[in-house]
Amino acid sequence: LVKLAQRAENEFVGVKCGIMDQFISMMGEKDHALFLDCRSLEYQLVEAPFEKLGYALVVINSKVKRGLVDSEYNLRRAQCEEAVRALQKDLPYITALRDVSINDLELINNLPIKLRKRALHVVTENLRVLDGVKALEENDLETFGGLLNESHESLRKDYEVSCFELDLLVEIATSLPGTLGARMTGAGFGGSMIALVAQDEVKDLQAKVTSEYTQRTGISPEIFVFSAAQGGITRKVD
Repeated sequence: LVKLAQRAENEFVGVKCGIMDQFISMMGEKDHALFLDCRSLEYQLVEAPFEKLGYALVVINSKVKRGLVDSEYNLRRAQCEEAVRALQKDLPYITALRDVSINDLELINNLPIKLRKRALHVVTENLRVLDGVKALEENDLETFGGLLNESHESLRKDYEVSCFELDLLVEIATSLPGTLGARMTGAGFGGSMIALVAQDEVKDLQAKVTSEYTQRTGISPEIFVFSAAQGGITRKVD
C-alpha cells in the first residue's frame, strides 16, 4: 500500500517524491519517530521523548501555497541525479548521494555551484539524521533542537527550498528562549515549519508568532501543537 501511494504521486500527480510521508502514515506508532532507510525500506522505531521531557512539537502553517509540480521540486531531484553522475567519474561505485561520504568533500567542492550545494545538503542531512536518532535515544533534546536549526539552514542555503515566510517563522520561533530548534518541513517553497518548544512556553510562542508574522506578512498563520500518533490501522466494524 505504501509503494502504491508513492507510485500514484509519482506517475499520476507528477511529483517525483520519495516514500517518507507514505511510510510514516502507514507504519508510525504513538510517541515514536521512524528512522527509515529509503533504499532497503528497513526501518526502526525510535522513542520521541518530547512530552515526558516537558517539550512539545509545534507545527506552524505559513499559509503560503505551493504547487509542487510547478515548483522547482522536481528540478532538485534532477540536480541530485546529475551530481551523482558527475561524482561517479571519481566514485564509480556510488548510485545515489547517500553513498557519498563527507570525506569526499573535496570532490563535492569541485562540482558546479548548484550541484555542489545540492550534494552538500544531502550528504550533511544524512549525517544529521544519524545524529538525530542518537540524540533521541539519549534523550538529548538540546542536541536534537540544534540539528533542526542546522537542517533548516542547509535547506535554506544549499538546497534552496525555503522561502521568506518560512525563514521568518523559524527566525521568530528560535528567538524565544523556550525553543530548542526549528526547521521547515515538507517539500518547501511554502507550507509549514516545526518547532521544538518547552510546553510552558507554547502560549508565548503562539502569541508572538501570530502577532509578528501577521504584522510582517499580512498573513495569519495556523498553529498546531501535536504529538507522534499511531499510523494506519485496520479495524473491524460490525
